[in-house]
Amino acid sequence: MQKPAVTVMVKAARLAGNVLLRSINKLDALNVVEKDRMDYASEVDADAEKVVIKELRRAYPDYAVVGEEGGSQGKGRFTWVIDPLDGTSNYLRGFPHYCVSIALVDNGEPTDAVIFDPLRNDLFTASKGAGAQLNERRIRVADRKDLSGTMICTGFPPRERARATAQLKCVNELLATAEDVRRTGSAALDLAYVACGRLDAYFEAGVKDWDVAAGVLLVREAGGRICDFKGAPTARLDGRGPQTRQIIAANLKVTDALQKVIVSSGYAASFNPPAA
Repeated sequence: MQKPAVTVMVKAARLAGNVLLRSINKLDALNVVEKDRMDYASEVDADAEKVVIKELRRAYPDYAVVGEEGGSQGKGRFTWVIDPLDGTSNYLRGFPHYCVSIALVDNGEPTDAVIFDPLRNDLFTASKGAGAQLNERRIRVADRKDLSGTMICTGFPPRERARATAQLKCVNELLATAEDVRRTGSAALDLAYVACGRLDAYFEAGVKDWDVAAGVLLVREAGGRICDFKGAPTARLDGRGPQTRQIIAANLKVTDALQKVIVSSGYAASFNPPAA
């Protein structure tokens, strides 16, 4: 049975999805701002986030909120972590791959998650200890034994371009055994796809809490593992941990193998502070 919080989250995600769909035929008329170098937001992002927050606060008025567009609002044990449009650059170009991501986080740990792809009507849900579902059917991560033949996804965020050479060296090493390395433009959907086996693994640096909080729980509840580039568990995911983070997601064996390549290629070392 779906938890009451998840029911509310699903309604909020679907309402936000409707906001996204209503504007897909008038993208040229949208107001767009560049928040940072090659990091964009539109009025649709803000409108979708307002819809999500209104619906969540109707049921849980005392919970804090961390949203990509609205920042942190309130404090407390429970926090909604929201990305109203993960994949904004895709959306603004009419590239059909983006989603709404909502997580409920308890003292830094995600307990409930919803990721909704309005174009495909794919609804991913998870609750801690209760498994993960895609359209109400149980999902599991892919059962790969190593990197051979894997489909791996990554990202090249603008704020991490200084490490692009190291990352591309890592990708080059991975292509010796993997079937392919892809880049889709939505960290939340990448994690959801790992959870349901559409992707075998995902890794990226520079992601924010709202990019990954829901997806982290989905992967865990689907039997997968989440860690950083050095193999350490993720820090708290309620906006009070690291400002950006590294993430690897896959089953246990593939996560270990991928993490070793990230280290051996020198990509992990590119994050070390320079020697004094």
